[in-house]
Parts: sequence; C-alpha cells; structure tokens
Amino acid sequence: MRVVIAGGHGKIALITERLLAERGDSVAGFVRNPDHARDLQAAGAEALVVDLEKATVDEVASHLQGADAVLFAAGAGPGSGAARKETVDRDGAILLADAAEAAGVGRYVMISSMGADADVSDTSDDAADEVFVAYLRAKGAADDDIRSRAGLSATIVRPGRLTDDPPTGRVTIAAGTGRGSIPRADVAAVVLAVLDAPQTAGQTFELIGGDTEITDAVASLP
Repeated sequence: MRVVIAGGHGKIALITERLLAERGDSVAGFVRNPDHARDLQAAGAEALVVDLEKATVDEVASHLQGADAVLFAAGAGPGSGAARKETVDRDGAILLADAAEAAGVGRYVMISSMGADADVSDTSDDAADEVFVAYLRAKGAADDDIRSRAGLSATIVRPGRLTDDPPTGRVTIAAGTGRGSIPRADVAAVVLAVLDAPQTAGQTFELIGGDTEITDAVASLP
C-alpha cells in the first residue's frame, strides 16, 4: 500500500509513517519546511515539499499519483490564529480531497477532533476560546465536505485530548465516547487499522483510551 500524508511532520504523522514503513508499505508526507525532510526520512517516509496554503489542486494531485490512500494529519498548530484554522484545518483538508479525486485516489482518512462541528456556538469572550471554536468549526466543515463526496471512501477519526504517553494498544471507539485522552501513538495505530479495514469507509467515530485491543475495536465498527 502507498499512503500520502498531509501534515507529514506532525507528531501523529511521524509515528504513522514509521509504522507504515516498518511493515513494508510505501509512505510519503507533505512538509512545508524542507528542513523537516530528514525527520520524515528517518521515519522511513519520502518527504514532499508542499505548502497546502499555496498549492493548487493539480500540484497536490501530481504527488498523489499511484497512491492507495491519503491521510490528512495537518493542522495550523498551537499559537496560530483563527484565520489559519480555516486555511489549513479546513481548506487544506478540502484541497487534499479535491486532489485525491483528481488523482483517482478513493480512500481518505481524516484525523479530526472530538467536538468538531461547523455550527458550534461561541459563548465566550476569551480570545483563546474563540480560536478553539474556530478550530472546531474548521474541522467540522472539513468533515462535512469530505463525507459529502461520493467519490471518496472516507473515514473521520475524532480523537480526544492527545498525549505523548507511551502507547497502550487499547482504545474506546464509538460514535460518542465522552471526554477522555489518548496517546498519539495509539491514534497512529488506529489509523493503520482503519487503512486496513475497508468497512470503516463512511464512518465517523470518536476515539479515546480504553480497554479494547485496537484491531478488535476497529473490527467492531458496523
């Protein structure tokens, strides 16, 4: 399998790249900063210098030729304002979907967020909360767009609070899990299991730490 990852230098992406490479899959990741290429190469991934905020559909599609799946793991990141939540978390995900369809790549896995909702209300005067609301709206809008595309077999993964704790290999997956945390390494392992499970296409689910082995949790999805 060949997988191309948008946001290839992110923490979840780097773990996913290593897991894919270790089992013999071909994996490439988009990076904006050429200096990040060595980190992807160390994980066993090909580094592709692509800026989703500036790239065209045709440019991105050219990098997706021959891929079996794409993974959106990009994000504006901490410290960014509301505008970049829209240009990266929303528009970047939509651009990847446009490019995937143009390149004939039908499988799309989205790392979204618990609480993502294009219509979430803003009831706070706190600037940090306003940015977080913008993030949830951006993620929700991207999820809605991707789910609406008949040409994509999409799975939306919505993890809870992310940690850098060691992986446990055990999770809870459900339409609604309630609040909770999960190691990034376990999210990456779930992504691999989802890529291996075509029946997860069309699914949107929340993900936190739990008691069920990852393969069993993914297999239990209807």
